[in-house]
Amino acid sequence: MNTNLEERACQLAVYMIETGATVRTTARQFGISKSTVHKTLTQRLPKCNPILYTQVRAILDKNKQERHIRGGMATKRKYEQKR
Repeated sequence: MNTNLEERACQLAVYMIETGATVRTTARQFGISKSTVHKTLTQRLPKCNPILYTQVRAILDKNKQERHIRGGMATKRKYEQKR
């Protein structure tokens, strides 16, 4: 496996663990697409660093559970601004 990809996977993982960031926020921070972030964290990270992967998986699962709440809050803010 390419060491650059392994390094990036670890950098993304550490950022998400330290900040609790979402995939979108992480993608914005690193200047890559959210698809790339997700693929790197779910497919490459488990192979190169399983310990980091278990921590990131917990954050990904938590963010997925909260996603509908964040979407609802964004919609609420949108309509409050129109008033």
